[in-house]
Amino acid sequence: MSHLSSKHLLGIKNLTKEDIQLIFETADNFKDVINRPIKKVPSLRDITIANVFFENSTRTKLSFELAEKRLSADVINFSASGSSVKKGETLLDTVNNILAMKVDMIVMRHSSPGAPHFLSKHINANIVNAGDGTHEHPTQALLDAYSMRERVGDLEGKNVAIIGDIVHSRVALSNIFALQKLGANVMICGPATLIPKYLSSFGVKVVSDIRQALEWCDIANILRIQLERQQIKYFPSLREYSLYFGVNKKLLDSLNKEIVIMHPGPINRGVEITSDVADSQHSIILDQVENGVATRMAVLYLLAGNVS
Repeated sequence: MSHLSSKHLLGIKNLTKEDIQLIFETADNFKDVINRPIKKVPSLRDITIANVFFENSTRTKLSFELAEKRLSADVINFSASGSSVKKGETLLDTVNNILAMKVDMIVMRHSSPGAPHFLSKHINANIVNAGDGTHEHPTQALLDAYSMRERVGDLEGKNVAIIGDIVHSRVALSNIFALQKLGANVMICGPATLIPKYLSSFGVKVVSDIRQALEWCDIANILRIQLERQQIKYFPSLREYSLYFGVNKKLLDSLNKEIVIMHPGPINRGVEITSDVADSQHSIILDQVENGVATRMAVLYLLAGNVS
């Protein structure tokens, strides 16, 4: 197989295991590129990519923009806050106006689940979902799985715990899909109020004891509390959440093994994870950031049809 099975990356659910392996193999090559003195290749020299972000973003937007520029693509950035969206323009009209400027690919983040899927039925350009509401965040799941593979090898049979605010997270669902396609076992841990009831039908273990989750897993992917998405109180206080579900050095030292610590960022230090854990040798949080550029380069390259 030398190309992806879809012209879009809308979610991990739509990818095959072969697609994911191809992205990883391509990312391996691009990681070599970004670690050499000249960090640029002409792979997408004739491609124009629009980053269309209707929600705030730091890591994802910078990572995509850097990936695009490393591939020599022409890049335009769109932010909803200063656009005609504020004047009542629809999503489809906004994107069609951008495409009229001869844009080849759209990287989109939107607050509404399914927004990239809707667009894919109405436009011809390739679409990369950079996060749609609380639904999926496919490139984050790919870079997470790539980082796990880099640290522990083949993920077949590995135990991965996803800990934290699951109900508001787009990262969690994409991670579950990716890890299961790669043969890993997945456990979800957090307060019952922050775990969707439907998750048990996905074949994942669900627990509310942080120690049980950490003793079971080889890798812990810790998610932040997304206060900006919470319309009601899901737990009494951040202090209480940290007490019962925060990962700290004392807790890790009490385990009878070492585990890999991950976090997609941004980190709420002292809430879901303490600084001495986030900055420890067991943490691969900054590796995730580096691997995000290589993984997104691979996705853009393959979707653009430049397959060697």
